[in-house]
Amino acid sequence: MHVVDLAGRHVRTQTSSIIATTVCFLVVALILTGLMAHVVVKMTRSANEIDDARATRAARAAIGAFVARLSGTTTDNAIWDDAYSAASSPTAADWAYENWGKTSEDYALYDGAVVIGPDRSSIVSAYAKGKPFQPSAFFGEGFYGQIRAAADPARAPVVNFIKTESGIALLASQAIQPYEAATELPKLSTLTFYKEFTPGVLDALSNEHELEGLHLETKPRPEFLNTPITDMQGAVIGYLVWPSKAPGSTVFQQVTPYIAAAVAILALFLIGVLMVGASEARRLRQLAQAALFEAGHDSLSGLLNRHGLLSLLEEFKSSGSSPPRLYLVDLDGFKAVNDAWGHAVGDDLIRLVSNALMACHPEVVAAARLGGDEFALVHIGSATCEDMEKTILALFAEPFKIDGRTIEVGASIGAAAGDGDVKSLELLRRADMALYRAKANGRGQAIEYDPELDEERRRVAELEGLLKGAIGSGAIEAVFQPLVSATTGAVTGLEALARWRTATGNISPEIFIPLAERCGLIDALGVHMLRTSIEHARNWPDLALSVNVSPIQLCNPEFAAEVISVLQELDFDPKRLTLEITEGVLMTNPDQARRSIGQLKRVGIKFALDDFGCGYASIGALRQFGFDRMKIDRSLVSALDEGANGADVLRATISLATALQIPVTAEGIENSRQAAILREAGCDQLQGYLMGRPMSARDISSKLEEEAAA
Repeated sequence: MHVVDLAGRHVRTQTSSIIATTVCFLVVALILTGLMAHVVVKMTRSANEIDDARATRAARAAIGAFVARLSGTTTDNAIWDDAYSAASSPTAADWAYENWGKTSEDYALYDGAVVIGPDRSSIVSAYAKGKPFQPSAFFGEGFYGQIRAAADPARAPVVNFIKTESGIALLASQAIQPYEAATELPKLSTLTFYKEFTPGVLDALSNEHELEGLHLETKPRPEFLNTPITDMQGAVIGYLVWPSKAPGSTVFQQVTPYIAAAVAILALFLIGVLMVGASEARRLRQLAQAALFEAGHDSLSGLLNRHGLLSLLEEFKSSGSSPPRLYLVDLDGFKAVNDAWGHAVGDDLIRLVSNALMACHPEVVAAARLGGDEFALVHIGSATCEDMEKTILALFAEPFKIDGRTIEVGASIGAAAGDGDVKSLELLRRADMALYRAKANGRGQAIEYDPELDEERRRVAELEGLLKGAIGSGAIEAVFQPLVSATTGAVTGLEALARWRTATGNISPEIFIPLAERCGLIDALGVHMLRTSIEHARNWPDLALSVNVSPIQLCNPEFAAEVISVLQELDFDPKRLTLEITEGVLMTNPDQARRSIGQLKRVGIKFALDDFGCGYASIGALRQFGFDRMKIDRSLVSALDEGANGADVLRATISLATALQIPVTAEGIENSRQAAILREAGCDQLQGYLMGRPMSARDISSKLEEEAAA
């Protein structure tokens, strides 16, 4: 083992040395290569810049020479005694034509000559290439500006470039005057020569000043050198453009093979590193792209997720396009599919629904999956909200087929319009508010957002605060309704009922109990009612106490311990307590309900199934949970006065309970006929306004005292 360790250590040492040497060599090679490359680039750039500066000076010199040549020609002809004499004679036009206009046809120094009279506007003579022409049309109004500037006697002509019909020309203008003036001169005529930048002129300038490829452009070209040409106002009217000779680049091209060889040698050392680096970069890039896609998309359906949806809505808002309309779609019955067929089938259903929603309407621009069975559609177009909702609901009119299974699900829809300055999160919140209302209204509903939903939510939130305060302050009181023996008519027990009285009036339990369940206060309310009811029931030791329990309470793993704790604290006999639950608990969380019921039954607490006959409890469930009593729903009792078969249905229901050996309580009894029928059918306990309305603890005590005295 020691030899192996030494060998391994030696190999690792050699490997480290090789790696270190290679790294050092690569670093030195890269540094030297960088220095050499910098030197070569610097020399190349400097040589190019020096030659470009020379060429630019040459171009300016060419323009200067062009200007000087035409300027000198103009001065030679304008300061001329014969010309001065002829300009004021009747034959001025003929003389000008013979000496200047005719010559312009093939004269190298100028292409045209114009003589303007002393009034600085009348044309005495105007010839271009030996033919008459109109200066104002050819040069524009700027021509006369130059004439006015040159009309006064001066030894130097006014020279400017000017834009013409065919390109750019150089104009030189000077007053026609004698060589020497003895007296003050009158207003003088003006002589103008012009020379165009023709290809021939540019070729001549190119040859004279070593500017190969010199030509005229209206705009500068980045790949060429240039110098601007300006008119009399200083505005740029064109550019002399020529390619750079780039001598440094030429030399660089000559040494390129040697540089390429050096680079190739270096590349042999670096290619392995580059290949590995490129492979790793490609892998990381793919991971980054996958992570970016996953960040904005749902992995199961391939649709956008919440983050992707909000980003898309922000893009629509910033682009200024038509405001989108958002639809939230929540599947009805999806949990039952998962429970019945498993999550694999549920996933297949999610994919089918995703594809169907995405293709449901041509104006749907995006779809998203926000959670388990909640989807979102973004709609931009002219279709109405009602049409879109009908289209979406129509997708669920027919069942889905998955592996030979026929699966039916419905949908609830909440819609909101992104009008005005509605932010993306606010739009999503509004659609969610509408969806919440749609689900509360029942399956297959579609609701569009209305500000009243927010107002209602505000009122509910306010009521939640009041409810929390009422529970803490004990403002919610317990009243008691008698439970009477069907055979003797004596009060055998009391059912505790919650009442909330406020300064503005009483609030119905049908309002505040569901509210407590939704906002998470039902456990606190339940414990408060249990404690308050027991505190009063301690004054009636011969009576049993029934207290209603919410399914949410029963599904709380800590519920049983809380009930036992209250009983022990108040020293109340558990055998006197009956907890009434509805059938809903048998379906929402049967396992936890069974554990809580079993734990409480072991200490002596009884359980009654409330509202029996209006739900879906099976005989098997009734046996499994071992209820100690059933309470017939008041709707079956009311049916005794409404139809001929009401009594038959009621008797059948009571017979079922009797067969299961479960005693029966009938509630909602309002007249003696109902009581007689129920007594005859086998009910052993009666409850209703006929036996007594819900009363305060004081009234119950008074009633019990009266019965005892009688």
